[in-house]
Amino acid sequence: MNSALLYIKIVTSKMTNKIEKLIVRYLTNSATMSDLDILSDWISKPANERMFKDYVQTYYAIISGMNNDDSQKTAEQLLHVIRKEKSFIHQLKTNVVYKYAVAASVILIVSLSIFLNKERNSIKSVEPPIIVSNQIETGTDKATLTLETGEEVTLLKGTSFQTQNLTSNGEEVIYNKTGTKEIAYNYLTIPRGGQFQIVLADGTKVWLNSESQLKYPVSFKEGETRQVELVYGEAYFDVSPSALHKGSKFKVFNQSQEIEVLGTEFNIKAYKDEINIYTTLVEGQVVVDFSGGKENLIPNQQSNLNVLSSSVTVTKVDVYNEISWKEGIFTFEGKPLKDIVKVLSRWYDVDFVFVDKSSEEKRFNGSLKRRLKINEILDAIKNFGKIKGYEINGKTIMIK
Repeated sequence: MNSALLYIKIVTSKMTNKIEKLIVRYLTNSATMSDLDILSDWISKPANERMFKDYVQTYYAIISGMNNDDSQKTAEQLLHVIRKEKSFIHQLKTNVVYKYAVAASVILIVSLSIFLNKERNSIKSVEPPIIVSNQIETGTDKATLTLETGEEVTLLKGTSFQTQNLTSNGEEVIYNKTGTKEIAYNYLTIPRGGQFQIVLADGTKVWLNSESQLKYPVSFKEGETRQVELVYGEAYFDVSPSALHKGSKFKVFNQSQEIEVLGTEFNIKAYKDEINIYTTLVEGQVVVDFSGGKENLIPNQQSNLNVLSSSVTVTKVDVYNEISWKEGIFTFEGKPLKDIVKVLSRWYDVDFVFVDKSSEEKRFNGSLKRRLKINEILDAIKNFGKIKGYEINGKTIMIK
């Protein structure tokens, strides 16, 4: 028997099967947030840390042909990353959002996992990417603000804009907290390849994803229901509580539904090219009102409204997977590639074409930073065997 194989059997015999599986999932970038929490606690013990390093060194020596120095360096890198993750998890435990934000730690390993997979695949026959012309830029803060006068203003990262009602630093727009007798509306439109934040006149914070538009009043009438409209796209709302506004409710309209809020955090996804509207509750209470009735959501629930049939289903979801975009992270939990490329196309402002149609249904698990270049995202997916290769020509990407 190969001595390396014998040694890894000796090491793993000292582990429980559960821990061994967690390590393998970690090394293949398929660990869940609960996996990471358990693994980081286990590694915190010195004896287990040594065992982990031995396992990683032997694991990579076997599958990629690394020499001892390379595999030892890899083990040290992984331990360094896990220590960072452990520190991050500890900080989150003091935060109210810990229950759904722990998964953010997984993105700390993305750059390293790409490196590991390059090493692992260096001995395999893989199809290199073809880049005829790459005009693709990573998304950034940008929006078009339409004022009540009809004037359109371009808001870009690094620029500033101000009126008597608002100020913008190029990353967010903040409205003055004043009452009004007459309602005047503004629009904030986010293009493909963009994102933006807004603080409404009542203090409500809204994060807008790529290809989205929000209609809202410049200021709200005191004591009356505060109403905004998500015309299309995706938005995360952190609503200023009704108690701070003499009990006035907050409502969000979009397409075929109305959401009534008392003071809460939730996410709405309602893109023009999709027939489903997803409302995910993070905290508090919301009532989703649609033509077929009403649904009361509790935290960690998501309503799915089919616009064509006017039917709604409510399910329990992993909240973090639904809202990680506002933290600058793509989280794909077993999503088919045909859905993943929709997300990527909005953020990178590109078009995808599947040469191999069977690839559309292949599923990928992983969390990746949105600031990565598109080829780094595609390399990660390719390195995990989900696609054979890809070609970039201008702003069109061919998936093979």
